[in-house]
Amino acid sequence: MRLVVTGREGQVAASLLEAGQGRAGLEIIAIGRPELDLARPDTVIDAIVAAQPDMVVSAAAYTAVDQAEDEPDLAFAVNATGAGKVAQAAARLGVPVIHLSTDYVFDGSKDSAYVETDATAPLGVYGASKLAGEQAVAAANPRHLILRTAWVYSPFGRNFVKTMLRLAADRDEIAVVADQWGNPTSALDIADAILHAAAMLHGDKRFGAFGIYHLVGTGETNWSGFARHILDTSQAFDGPWARVRDIATMDYPTKARRPASSRLSSAKFASTFGWTAPEWRQSTEKVVRRLLIGGTRLAVTA
Repeated sequence: MRLVVTGREGQVAASLLEAGQGRAGLEIIAIGRPELDLARPDTVIDAIVAAQPDMVVSAAAYTAVDQAEDEPDLAFAVNATGAGKVAQAAARLGVPVIHLSTDYVFDGSKDSAYVETDATAPLGVYGASKLAGEQAVAAANPRHLILRTAWVYSPFGRNFVKTMLRLAADRDEIAVVADQWGNPTSALDIADAILHAAAMLHGDKRFGAFGIYHLVGTGETNWSGFARHILDTSQAFDGPWARVRDIATMDYPTKARRPASSRLSSAKFASTFGWTAPEWRQSTEKVVRRLLIGGTRLAVTA
């Protein structure tokens, strides 16, 4: 199976490339700028068609949540128009598309975990652009899996885990928001889930359960709880540590509003594909340990 992934630098793309190494019968190709540039939709279809995939993973996106408030046209060009072109290219080839979306399509007002049938109501440009992308993907290719995920971290790129470790190396105390709740999700786990689902789709040409799915780490926490676990794990491996001081969202103003509770239920994905993410603390420990110890040593001691 040849899997083409959009984007080369993103956390999910990097995790997929790593996860695919050494897997018999699997070839993963990442394509990105300048050959494929979602901000230039005219580049998308030709780049994907040329790669001749058996399946497409639409992972590239505009992810600067606050900056999107100042760049709505660019955010929508990449996350909506560009995503639609990716799905259109897959449809032209007659293959499925697996598209990554976000918990930010919700406003965070629900007092329990969101399910796929809950009404969407994004609070900002980023969430609105990703929701428009979902709609464009679904319209362009009926054979789609739209995977909403959240609070993504990994050994790659920029993310909350890396930020906490960096800040802890420079200060004794870190103020972290304690009134926003969600599901920390490792991109390594997302990659594993995508490959699991892709194998099912590839092996079952009559698969009929296309649509929207939630895919997040098992369990929930707030940002300060996430930070404490990251830093306590770091301390256990002789890495940097700092005290975490709880603050309210109003004490840390940002240009874009965030949902107060964007917890997602992954029960539908688990039921359909027989795959459940590890508990979020377990996956966090794996990434922190890898960042501190290094990939080679981790492979030996894991």
